[in-house]
Amino acid sequence: MSLSPRSWSRTARGIVTVVFALGVLISLEVFSRFLLEGSASDGPRRMIEVSIPQGASIVAIGDILHKQGLIEHPWLFRYAVRIMGADTKIQAGNMMLASGQSLFELVRNLTRARAIGIPVTIPEGLTFVEIAGILQRRLGVDSLAFVAAVRDTEFVRGLGVDGPSLEGYLYPDTYFMAVGSDVRRIAGRMVANLRNHLPADFGDRAADVGLTSHEALTLASIIEWETMTRSESRVISSVYHNRLKRGMLLQADPTVSYALDKGPSRLFYSDLKVDSPYNTYLYPGLPPGPINNPGLASIEAAVQPASTNFFYFVARGDGTHVFSASLADHLAAKQHLDRLRRENARSDTATSG
Repeated sequence: MSLSPRSWSRTARGIVTVVFALGVLISLEVFSRFLLEGSASDGPRRMIEVSIPQGASIVAIGDILHKQGLIEHPWLFRYAVRIMGADTKIQAGNMMLASGQSLFELVRNLTRARAIGIPVTIPEGLTFVEIAGILQRRLGVDSLAFVAAVRDTEFVRGLGVDGPSLEGYLYPDTYFMAVGSDVRRIAGRMVANLRNHLPADFGDRAADVGLTSHEALTLASIIEWETMTRSESRVISSVYHNRLKRGMLLQADPTVSYALDKGPSRLFYSDLKVDSPYNTYLYPGLPPGPINNPGLASIEAAVQPASTNFFYFVARGDGTHVFSASLADHLAAKQHLDRLRRENARSDTATSG
């Protein structure tokens, strides 16, 4: 038996009413989670310690909060974060959070909460040995154990790093860590933080300039030690890119310093003879891996060099460099700067006398 037009109309209105009612209920549920409470937990609020890893994505953070019973719907948490513009503001580290908070309260507290632990700042351009020293002083960890972990080939491969060590992958940042933290966990956090800060298309951009991601980080570490004025980083990068394309030796002083375990320092001609794959005066191409842990500016410069015809540069002594396209111009610049230094030295001697 077919339904009359009037019956169809009543049925359609009934369906619309049911759908509308469901929509209202869903809206009320979403509203309650956003403004009233984030989870359906009963009872009084309780404080829960939550650990947010350095470099964790919003999806990962939502999963952590869900497992701790702080939110019921991770997808709603993600929407709240985006609506509040908190994607990059959530703090990493261990922190105490109250259960039963609305999503807006929770997200606000995640961006403002003071992490539990000791703040440890890792400056840009440090080697893993120098980082080990900071960790020992600040957290009391075994610096030799940290160095051993960073050099452990199996551990390095397990973190997805294609290099002789984690040098170059320990992202410079301020971390909140507990005293006596496990050295492998610390190293893992730093590597994860690097990946969180690298542009999503970093590998493609490296390939566009003829490098692998590992080679780009290696070049970035050289740029890090060569650059004192950030405005020059892309120009310095262009010099090394131009040399690589022409098949010239890089002749980068910082790589020799690294081979000698000296850090950034003045070199002597005898230093340039050290037999090491990191000696770019003897061995062509880039060294086997990074020579320090560079910051984001140097990493960006490595995959986005300036467009120049420079193949040489020499330090002025004030943090800037003179760049040259030919060896003759480079030698002339060196002679000029050497003459100025001698004149300044004589002037200083006369003044002090």
